[in-house]
Order: sequence, then C-alpha cells, then structure tokens
Amino acid sequence: MVSLNQFLTLYMWFPLAGLLFFALLIARFYEKFSGQKTYFRLLLLPIVVFGIWSVRTASNPDDVIGALLSVVAGLPLIVISMRLARLMLRHGNQEKKD
Repeated sequence: MVSLNQFLTLYMWFPLAGLLFFALLIARFYEKFSGQKTYFRLLLLPIVVFGIWSVRTASNPDDVIGALLSVVAGLPLIVISMRLARLMLRHGNQEKKD
C-alpha cells in the first residue's frame, strides 16, 4: 500500500505541472498581445517546488519540510493566479466600455 501511495504522489505532479504550464502559456499569450506585464515566468517556481514536494512526500509522508514546501509553492501560485485573473478581467471590461 505504501508503494501505491508513493506512485500516486509522484504521478500527481505530472498533471499538476501540465496544468500550471498551460496557465503559463495563457499568461505569456496575454502578455504578448495586450502589452501588460503578467510575470508568467514566476509560474515556473510553483512547478519546481511542487516537484520537490512530491519527491519528499513520496519518500517520507510525515515530512515537515514537505508541508512547508507546499505552502511555499501554493501561496505564490495563488497570488500570481489572482493577479492574472484580475488583469485579464479588468482589461476585458475596459474594452467593453470604450
């Protein structure tokens, strides 16, 4: 049962990394065509830190550093995502008013 848990923990990182990479591509596309800074390269930080987290958690599920890594990856992801969403929604509303 432990090896199945380790496998699923490591496997979970691949769809997560794909989803975050897709968000990175959206942010890059938006920055390119709107001219507004989205800081899309910062999305690489959560991808890498979540990868480190998944390896640490698979080897030791009760690791305190692993729990801190999930916070270190999650908080910037929340901030970047909220900023991008706000930027895109505000820009869309400004075009409708003009």
